[in-house]
Amino acid sequence: MNRYLFSFRNYTTNTPSIPHQKQPIPFVIKFTLGLVLLVVAFTISMMFGAAETTIKDVWLALFSEKSNSTITLLREIRLPREIAAIFVGAALAVAGAVMQGVSRNPLADPGLLGVTAGANTALAVSLAFFPTNSTFMIMLSCFVGAAFGTLLVFGIASMRKGGFSPLRIVLAGAAISAFLFAISDWIGLYFKLSKNVSMWTAGGLIGTTWVQLQVIIPFILLGILFAIFYARQLTVLSLSEEVAIGLGQKTTQTKIILFTVIIILAGAAVALIGNLAYIGLMVPHMIRPFAGTDYRFIIPLSAIGGASFLLIADTLARVISAPYETPIAAIVAVAGLPFFLLIVKKGGVNFS
Repeated sequence: MNRYLFSFRNYTTNTPSIPHQKQPIPFVIKFTLGLVLLVVAFTISMMFGAAETTIKDVWLALFSEKSNSTITLLREIRLPREIAAIFVGAALAVAGAVMQGVSRNPLADPGLLGVTAGANTALAVSLAFFPTNSTFMIMLSCFVGAAFGTLLVFGIASMRKGGFSPLRIVLAGAAISAFLFAISDWIGLYFKLSKNVSMWTAGGLIGTTWVQLQVIIPFILLGILFAIFYARQLTVLSLSEEVAIGLGQKTTQTKIILFTVIIILAGAAVALIGNLAYIGLMVPHMIRPFAGTDYRFIIPLSAIGGASFLLIADTLARVISAPYETPIAAIVAVAGLPFFLLIVKKGGVNFS
């Protein structure tokens, strides 16, 4: 009763009865800020490297028909690799977010659960037995390998009753990844392709061509669009499968579609630049404090965050020991491994 009298007095004296609460930032503003970060990261990545350029050179390379040695370098060498970084970073981050939602496992990542390892093995087989394969055929083989790796990991994790626990999936992923990478190395040594296989395994954007981008980017865009389209179902599924069934959701069909999305995104990324772990783990966790638990917001922001992260990582790879290039996988691992250990220390709790 006293509480209601207090509220009435506050109302009559025009004094707020409850403390002022901050209004949540609208998603449009968050998305716009993310795009600004992406543009800044892209501009920096275009400017710095073994051959440093100016922002004027970048502007001319993008928006004019003028040509000189610097502009040609930007257009034909640096621009395609940065576009590749944008789409691969987005693909891996979205694949990681979807995988974490479907499996309800905060440690899920395509590079840690055998998906990219399977794609990498299929790529090694393709290079060994079909050396004249086109970019499209290499990408298809990566899709098959990614699906194979996924089936192996989740098949082993579900062999015992109560399967799909976060720890069991991570252990199965580590074992299968090590096994598949060993096969890739053996194929490289036996068929004398170790240099080519190692370049793919290390993950790198060197030599990215416009032809590769024209083939692979549409598949990445298709995968991201499907992930966004099924974001509402993924949000419910990530909370509880029983709730999803109670709401009339076809969980088996939804899982098949979402795992297909993961395979397409991870396979396309490996076909373009090789194996990269931790991006799909880190980026969704860094995004959740801003996006919340709704995957309609997590997926678009993860795509932007993953693209920005890989642009920054590629820039560091080019400038740390210029004119030599540091493997981008090493740059990502330096940030990713401590992040992984931090999540494990927190007991698998999301950053929110």
